[in-house]
Amino acid sequence: MSSSVQLFRDQTYHELKGQCIQQRQLFEDPEFPASDESLFYQRAPPKKVEWKRPKDLCEDPHLFVNGISSHDLHQGSLGNCWFVAACSCLALRKPLWQQVIPDFEEQEWDSKKPEKYAGIFRFRFWCLGKWTEVVVDDLLPTIDGKLIYCHSNVKNEFWSALLEKAYAKLAGSYEALDGGSAADAIVDFTGAVAESIDLVQGKYSEIISEQMKLFEDLLKVHKRGGLISCFITASSGSANEVETAMGLIIGHAYSVTAIRKLHLGERLTFSFKAEKLFMIRLRNPWGNREWNGAWSDNSEEWKKVSNAERKSLGLTVENDGEFWMTFEDWCKNFTDVDICRIVNTSYFSIHKTWEKKMMHGAWAKNSEPLLNRCGGCFDNKTFLQNPQYIFDVKKTEDKVLVSLQQEDRRRYKKEGKGENIIIGFEIFKVEDNRSYRLHKLTVQERVATSPYINTRTVFLKRILKQGRYVLIPTTYLPGITTKFILRLFTDVPSKLRELTADKPKMTCWSLLCGYPRRITQIKIHSAEGLQKQDRSGGADPYVLIKCENQKVRSPVQHDTTSAVFNTQVIFYRKNIDSPIIVQVWNSNILCDQFLGQALLAASPSDPREEQTLQLRGRGSQEADEVPGHITVKVFSSDDLVEL
Repeated sequence: MSSSVQLFRDQTYHELKGQCIQQRQLFEDPEFPASDESLFYQRAPPKKVEWKRPKDLCEDPHLFVNGISSHDLHQGSLGNCWFVAACSCLALRKPLWQQVIPDFEEQEWDSKKPEKYAGIFRFRFWCLGKWTEVVVDDLLPTIDGKLIYCHSNVKNEFWSALLEKAYAKLAGSYEALDGGSAADAIVDFTGAVAESIDLVQGKYSEIISEQMKLFEDLLKVHKRGGLISCFITASSGSANEVETAMGLIIGHAYSVTAIRKLHLGERLTFSFKAEKLFMIRLRNPWGNREWNGAWSDNSEEWKKVSNAERKSLGLTVENDGEFWMTFEDWCKNFTDVDICRIVNTSYFSIHKTWEKKMMHGAWAKNSEPLLNRCGGCFDNKTFLQNPQYIFDVKKTEDKVLVSLQQEDRRRYKKEGKGENIIIGFEIFKVEDNRSYRLHKLTVQERVATSPYINTRTVFLKRILKQGRYVLIPTTYLPGITTKFILRLFTDVPSKLRELTADKPKMTCWSLLCGYPRRITQIKIHSAEGLQKQDRSGGADPYVLIKCENQKVRSPVQHDTTSAVFNTQVIFYRKNIDSPIIVQVWNSNILCDQFLGQALLAASPSDPREEQTLQLRGRGSQEADEVPGHITVKVFSSDDLVEL
């Protein structure tokens, strides 16, 4: 077994199977027994439930009959259409379902060697960043000899029922799967990055430009192996599972099985606004009940499409739960879409590849403020008492994807604590040389805030400028504890890491060379009125900030004598009498030119407001003035954990 796979409840598939074959008995799972406690944590069963093995339900049981397909599934009596929708999505992607159902050929029934069958199966789920193998027996819950939960439309096919059992074991019971999110299940099946979009809030049915952007995004996600599901949220006061006039079911998860641009025949274009139609195909997990509007299976519109085009679309006029609709109608009729991106990190791909960093973390309580890690959201005074992660954007600007995922809480449903916690995160642009935790927000710039929501995953896409950033994941309320994973995707390596130290470490070396006595933060906002350096009357300035033996250099601003830098630096100073030097230079191919400097005493008593300083030549504070001035903000403290 791969070392990267962890075992759920320490059960080893091959070991258990070997024991069963040796003892000539079928496996019965002591960790998830065939009893009511595995079915329910609250409700009582409606009728007597009997647990039966596939061989008791049909003559020739199989894991798969004629392969795996999104048409294999029917929901059963549990309210887990979201799970079935996720399975439908999974069935479309062979490399993905083969991860979830490992060595499926070895697990399959073999009629030639019945003695090799031990009634044991294994499935793998991606749990908080780690692939986890779950072992189950083949005893399935039935009433009146029929499977009561997820089952195939082929009587002797059992992959979906067994997969559901393994997933229920992970969640603590079958009932714990009642009501959930297709996006969560897809993430558990694939390790994908989930994003939820509210189609109503985003006004996708009204703003055509946004609609087109979303179509192109979904088309790209689908083409690159991502999985998409959607649903209609019940408005307050209305019930779930009610059918709309257009044949769609409210509160019900649908899987997206295809996205296409449909080309209409030349001679037909006069009857349509465009030659291309933007189309989306959905599947209802019930396996029937379909959309009855434009482009539904029997609608007039299909007569205008050539047979060849219909064939390429895989159009079947059956009540099989699968149907096409225009993207515009989809935006008008559905309220929410869950997009699960399989983010490409392969170096051998023709598509864009991402650099990925993943951190495991936890919000944990401690009465000591410097050690507390559950300070709540930005509105709380204790906000900075949260885990803090630092990363760098190396390019002039870079697109960054951030995914924050809390642990699966369904297993706590038995204790009445199964609901997701409201989580989110903040991103700050910080000093270019920061390497210790933030204790107070002064010069830092708040550049991004995720939604705060009680979903398992919170996702954000942002374009960030070059520099150093601190990302702070939080629960909405302070004092709440749970585990999480943080994933960051960038174009070039970001060096994402957790900030754990509050200040420089005291070592034996510190006794010899001295330990910092003062902390100083500086923000160089701008330089103006600089001396012209080229024929066009411009310059290419940058700032160089020196403190003791440290130097920090800003990016070059091109062709200007009035440059905005917004460069932030932080220094831990041993020699507090030595001033900090801020120099302005002009960048040249052969040799950079000195344009002037300002000296900063940077003592705690200095004003903390923005100040404008005249540039001077080299030497002391009294050196000759030179053209230009800089605008700076300075904060200093003799308490090393104040800033």
